[in-house]
Amino acid sequence: MTRPVVGIITNHHLINDEYPAHAGGSMNSEAVAQVAEALPLLIPADPRVVTVPELLEACDGFLLTGGRPNVHPEEYGEEPTEAHGAFDRDRDAIALPLVRACVERGQPVFGVCRGFQEVNVAMGGTLYPEIRDLPGRMNHRMPPDGTLEEKFALRHKVTFTEGGPFHRVLGAREVMTNTLHGQGIKTPGHRVRIDGHAPDGTPEATYIEGASGFTLAVQWHPEWDACNDPVSRPLFRAFGAAARDWAASRRAGLRVSA
Repeated sequence: MTRPVVGIITNHHLINDEYPAHAGGSMNSEAVAQVAEALPLLIPADPRVVTVPELLEACDGFLLTGGRPNVHPEEYGEEPTEAHGAFDRDRDAIALPLVRACVERGQPVFGVCRGFQEVNVAMGGTLYPEIRDLPGRMNHRMPPDGTLEEKFALRHKVTFTEGGPFHRVLGAREVMTNTLHGQGIKTPGHRVRIDGHAPDGTPEATYIEGASGFTLAVQWHPEWDACNDPVSRPLFRAFGAAARDWAASRRAGLRVSA
């Protein structure tokens, strides 16, 4: 059986600090291939080499990955400051309109960490530049030291809305997750519904109200140990099922072109 194609949005990277590359973490590809049971396709997030209409036609769903650069605050009407960190305007130029197109078409899109923030900004929302500076908030950033296992260790609970999409997919209202982010949602975008919170009130899970397709997004990193983690596995399986449904409907001629 032909697997659905999932486009994985990459980040700009310098190999040996000098050779430009479009990079995607292997754990993203593994989660898509082994858990979502889809064909992972790395997408260079650069408007000079790809266009959103081409991507919509080439792929059945999209994984918006995490990344160290943040969405540029000009995308939500604010001036950049030192607290906003580094940026990737090429990725902004691809990911933000891609989110809006997927929502409009009902094409599956799964946002992770930066991808979670991209979904919110794409729909008109805003971000805090540094969650840990807010009164009463914990430090959600990656621990500076330790092994990968220690950096991606489960660190806090996320509580979901009773009967909401995450509760339905995961079969639980409360789960444990990792946390490796600095920024977070300030104001939700149009139709962005916050479906899960950390104990300090930080939004951790969203969906797009009224969207006809898969639009779940999470602030944590479910790609880590996705084959074994009881929270990650059902999320990627649900995403893969949505991508398969999209691919099947496209083959049946039920989907319009971009």
